[in-house]
Amino acid sequence: MAVLARWCVRHRLTTVLLWLLAFGGVTAAAGVAGASYSNDYEVPGTESGRAARLLTEGFPGLGGDGDTVVWYTAAGTVRAPAVERTMTRTLDEIAALPGVASVSGPYGGQGAHQVSFDGRTAYATVTFTRQAEDIPDAEARAVVRAAESAERPGLQVELGGSAVGITEAPRGHTAEIVGVAVAAVVLFVAFGSLAASLLPIATALIGVGTAYAGIALLGHAMTVADFAPMLGLLIGLGVGIDYALFIVTRHRRGLKRGLDVTEAATHAVATTGRAVVFAGATVCIALLGMLILRLSFLNGVAVAACLTVVLTVVAAVTLLPALLSWIGPRALSRRERRRLAEHGPRPELPTGLAARWSALVERRPKLLAALALAVVTLLALPTLSLHLGTSDQGNDPRSSTTRKAYDLLADGFGPGVNGPLTLVTRVDGGDDKLALDNLDTALRATHGVASVTPVVYSAGGETAYLTVVPTTAPQSQHTSALVDRLRGEVLPRAERGTSLDVQVGGVTAGYDDFAAVIVGKLPLFVGVVIGLGCLLLLVAFRSLGIPLKAAAMNLAAVAAAFGIVVCVFQWGWGSELLGLGRAGPIEPFLPVIMVSVLFGLSMDYQVFLVSRMYEEWLETGDNRRAVRVGLAETSRVINSAAVIMICVFLAFVLSGDRVIAMFGIALASAVALDAFVPRTLLVPALMHLLGAANWWLPGWLARRLPRLSIEPPECRAAHERLGRVPVDELREEERHDVRDITG
Repeated sequence: MAVLARWCVRHRLTTVLLWLLAFGGVTAAAGVAGASYSNDYEVPGTESGRAARLLTEGFPGLGGDGDTVVWYTAAGTVRAPAVERTMTRTLDEIAALPGVASVSGPYGGQGAHQVSFDGRTAYATVTFTRQAEDIPDAEARAVVRAAESAERPGLQVELGGSAVGITEAPRGHTAEIVGVAVAAVVLFVAFGSLAASLLPIATALIGVGTAYAGIALLGHAMTVADFAPMLGLLIGLGVGIDYALFIVTRHRRGLKRGLDVTEAATHAVATTGRAVVFAGATVCIALLGMLILRLSFLNGVAVAACLTVVLTVVAAVTLLPALLSWIGPRALSRRERRRLAEHGPRPELPTGLAARWSALVERRPKLLAALALAVVTLLALPTLSLHLGTSDQGNDPRSSTTRKAYDLLADGFGPGVNGPLTLVTRVDGGDDKLALDNLDTALRATHGVASVTPVVYSAGGETAYLTVVPTTAPQSQHTSALVDRLRGEVLPRAERGTSLDVQVGGVTAGYDDFAAVIVGKLPLFVGVVIGLGCLLLLVAFRSLGIPLKAAAMNLAAVAAAFGIVVCVFQWGWGSELLGLGRAGPIEPFLPVIMVSVLFGLSMDYQVFLVSRMYEEWLETGDNRRAVRVGLAETSRVINSAAVIMICVFLAFVLSGDRVIAMFGIALASAVALDAFVPRTLLVPALMHLLGAANWWLPGWLARRLPRLSIEPPECRAAHERLGRVPVDELREEERHDVRDITG
């Protein structure tokens, strides 16, 4: 690491130009190739997946995305001549637009069911030639403009569907700008130097910007969800700024001890830079743990997020030292430079709140540990009611046309019309057709079914489908119960004595199948992620207690973070005020992604905190002193890093995207809890209670483990030699070193 840092410092112009060339080249390539994202939740082998394939094979015209145009009149009915003329002309215009395969309206002989019972609401189905993720933005917007042009006083026209939803996706970068701006303010307050506060921002932006463009290229090679770039941006900005913050803090400490700029930067990368690489590796391992689930949808998310973390780490240990050498002593504030010139190098002793807090934890470990456990337990309780399912356009903000269309359909036709179930089967012979013709009677008598459409056969008659409209919304648990009832009771009875094998598909069925696969594999996934993380900590700190406590603390932070997510998004506490729509279930893929990200991020603080304690333990063999010194010397920078990460993550609530907002709130909550409760309160309290047992490792295991040094201990003699100053010249609070406080 020292060799790499020294080369980057000596060839700083080359280093900066190489990074700018990489950023510009990847961005240009992404601009030429364009983005190719896909939200394909289909899981091979599930019933809903088989239903979708059967439908596509038997009815190619139904393979494109289906959106809706909904209109409502407060006076009269939608069958009034003026309304019918206006909407018929509009639907004909939409049918003639590029990319539209067909439009099915309510004014023909087959469209009577598309007019509500009170006659005030009607809808038409617009079928595109392609799936939503493949529809050009211009084609979708043309449909929206044509439909909205029909709106008149007394005639409300709204649109719903996946393609329409894409046109409403926020395109600004307000969230990123706000997050970066707040981070810059926190850094300036922490450093007192404008130059030093801007370097972590610049380093993170270059690394994340390169990764953002790289994710766009990655979408051409594998399935990458459309929220993956924003998720990568969210994670990258948080960890990138934090990693740079740790290195800049160590660099500034070296300058205060009298090292020249080159040596201070080299020493910072050779010490803290190693911890940054280790922390980044833990995040990547946690993210890549998603690969064991073997879901193409999550594979792309894992690789995209991992790419972002790797590039931010590389930028922190290469680009940052080059920039630090460029600004020279301006990494210190004017006041710090003046004090260094007047008094010479002096030790940077932990004082103030950090020292007092460290001493308090040592004096009251049992009380503070109990308090921390109570807080985490209380916040984690809502996790017990976690409901995984589809959050549809009924959860969009009230001002969006998709939410208005959803509500109009629900009010006019019942909530189930927003997420009908599709029953598909292959047909072989007259007995099968007779059974299908009789199936609608059994379906209508099933609890939870609002209506059933007649059976539709393919051109060759070998495939058939029918549509079942539930009485409840797609995201309702009652609709999920209906899916289970159809699969377990109703359809097996109807298939008896025939060759029918009816598959249940649709939005709710697809999300339920996706959630079931994830939940089934979740224990294996969590076990692998925790096991690999513990193995890394075991090798690094040569202790059994440290990794076990880290795993327990990380799980506690994850559970508490999910409790907050449940309160905000599932219970709806403040979701409308935040512009995130009304309450709804949690996305099925969220637990896996959040466990990966949160476990990796929380491990970062564990590494930075315990590595300093371990360093002191190796020097003194005194556990109380090691915990006290480690907490006092790292708590300030950890808390500063946590505040930055929290601000960056919370800023993404402004994105207007429900999924990204879920990630933002969950990550911000987890980081806040992890930094201020387990990491600076519960972990040190437990370490005081356990004493020397924290560092116990069986002899047979110690002999077999490889030796890995995260952050090599600084020479205490050199520290004292550089910091030797007359005691009477120190400020009063500097005369007492927290190292020597007994607690």
